[in-house]
Amino acid sequence: MLSILRLFMVPVFLVLLLTGQFIAALITLMVASATDWLDGQIARRFNQVTKLGQLLDPAADRLFIFAALIGLTINGNIPLWLALIVASRDLMLVIVYPILASHGYGPLPVHFLGKAGTFALLYALPLLLMVDVWPEAAFIVLPLAWGFAYWGAGLYWLSGLLYVKQVIEVLSSIKPKSPKV
Repeated sequence: MLSILRLFMVPVFLVLLLTGQFIAALITLMVASATDWLDGQIARRFNQVTKLGQLLDPAADRLFIFAALIGLTINGNIPLWLALIVASRDLMLVIVYPILASHGYGPLPVHFLGKAGTFALLYALPLLLMVDVWPEAAFIVLPLAWGFAYWGAGLYWLSGLLYVKQVIEVLSSIKPKSPKV
């Protein structure tokens, strides 16, 4: 339920961001982050990890990242190249998923590098937004934000390449079916 709530918060966040309601957008992002953390705690504590939750949680993370990239690019907080670098990694993986599915595999397990990259981006993007809310702190916030952004983008791509390597390994281990005679 918390992941579904987070999914519904994505368009709210984007609209707030695009209409210049930066404080409300930042609060929405903070609430979404809190529900993400709470969702993980509940799932682990009560052993309620579900397949649906394993799909919805990273989907909500990706959608928040995309919404933030779109809004921050349009508002001029980040350059287009950063948004394209991050988005192109997920586009690459969207191409890989059907290949796995066509061989009877679901998504491979999430790797620590992917989690670390997502974590860094989910810190960078709100910090970049915070500059609009609190411009006096830009001299402190911007170096932190850009540090997280560069690390996040790098780790994000590294995890994507690792995922593609894993897919290649899985697919190469499949033995071709021999024709029946």
